[in-house]
Amino acid sequence: MEWLLDGLLVLALVVTAVAALWSRNLFRAVVVFIAFGVLMAVAWVRLQAPDIALAEAAIGAGLTGVLLLDAVSHLASKRPRVQKQEGGSR
Repeated sequence: MEWLLDGLLVLALVVTAVAALWSRNLFRAVVVFIAFGVLMAVAWVRLQAPDIALAEAAIGAGLTGVLLLDAVSHLASKRPRVQKQEGGSR
């Protein structure tokens, strides 16, 4: 039964890693990256390394995730807005 849990954990890690890399939406990529960090912390717990799991959860998912979300919000506010032109070309 433990091998099934470990297999699902590995599959979830691979899926979230691929989803974070291939996502075209930056916000979605950061959220998936945070989910990857949480899953990685669970993997470290399964490997009986609680100190590394705590560091991964705090730094990998927590601090890095917050910093990346802040960076995405700054990018979104700096992006120029495309205005629609009325009528034909001038």
